[in-house]
Amino acid sequence: MRYVILLICALVLAGAPRAGAQELTGLARVDPARSRISDGWLGKTKLVIGLSQGVPFRVFHLDGPKRLVIDFREADWAGVSADSLLPKAGKVTAVRFGPFRPGWSRLVLDLAEPLLPSNIGMKVNDSTGAATLEVDLVAAKPEAFAAGAGAPLDAEWATQAAQIPPEPKSDDSFVVVIDPGHGGVDPGAVRDGVKEKDLMLKVAQALAEALRRSGQAEVVLTRTDDRFVSLPGRVDMAHAAGADLFISLHADALSEGGASGATVYTLADDASDAATAQLAAQHNRADILAGADLSGSDDQVTGVLLDLARQETAPRSEQAAAALIAAMKASGGPMNSHPSRQAGFSVLTSADVPSLLIEIGFLSSKRDLANLRDPVWRAVMASAIADGILAWRASDLSQRPLVRQ
Repeated sequence: MRYVILLICALVLAGAPRAGAQELTGLARVDPARSRISDGWLGKTKLVIGLSQGVPFRVFHLDGPKRLVIDFREADWAGVSADSLLPKAGKVTAVRFGPFRPGWSRLVLDLAEPLLPSNIGMKVNDSTGAATLEVDLVAAKPEAFAAGAGAPLDAEWATQAAQIPPEPKSDDSFVVVIDPGHGGVDPGAVRDGVKEKDLMLKVAQALAEALRRSGQAEVVLTRTDDRFVSLPGRVDMAHAAGADLFISLHADALSEGGASGATVYTLADDASDAATAQLAAQHNRADILAGADLSGSDDQVTGVLLDLARQETAPRSEQAAAALIAAMKASGGPMNSHPSRQAGFSVLTSADVPSLLIEIGFLSSKRDLANLRDPVWRAVMASAIADGILAWRASDLSQRPLVRQ
């Protein structure tokens, strides 16, 4: 059976005194003096990781070769060596650790034999906020180890909503995944005390409301509050939701130049090869292409199938971009002088979901900043984007029979 342990800081530290909580940062430091892996009595192997504070984590194991994996959000391993963590090889033969994804780090234990956790826990000191992760490993039968092996669904990256299998979609369903850029420890652009992550959440909520009021779309947000979601996790969530369209919302700031107005991005042609490689490397191969389990496919086969999927998806993304630009222009914009662009943004790498990234404006532009801070302007722009989405949907449905031929 697979097991996932996710401890959320707010819950772990709920009992910590206010003074200790104020000193916490988003990055936990691993304490080499309190961290050790050793074989003990009765065949038990013990892992102890000392941390400067409690952090979310998950534990799972992999087979072929046998490994135990622990992901932390986020642990700084500076000053820790493999020799200090594992003074003597035994049932654990080697260790590796370091950054894994933005905001996350990973510890990997190579196992000489099948070992499974019998106890997992993180204790937090009420006075200092320091935490200690303890994992007890015991021998397991090879068949039991193999049966439970595998990476779990990206719980924190894709958010917990993505863990729930989506209901079977009817032919006339239309699911739009809206991605408010940044969040949590990642504020995005900041100008005059205004954070991109906050503005984009407000725009996303207004857009979701406009689409829901139309009665023509189901809406999923990659985040509904101020939390961090990794870029691959946002794409994972679109697949988990069975998205028909993915839209990521941003409002950057430029240190140079006078860019202003809204811009809509699709995936650049010269980025598609890199995007294919990224999908194959970073995503669960059972999830990255709807209707096809690629978990047993090699990189070349996976790449071919993803490229074929993009041959249909890319023009649909471009048509969606054109529809949104037209609707946003009609609402009064303002639009960038070159509103249709292409780039290799990570959130646009989905092979079978038409995907767009919208720069609603630039916080470095006084006009755009004033607009984005205005709730009335945000509502008008959200309504225009919703109109563009529904216009594209109608056009896409009318062309679908031709595509299938």
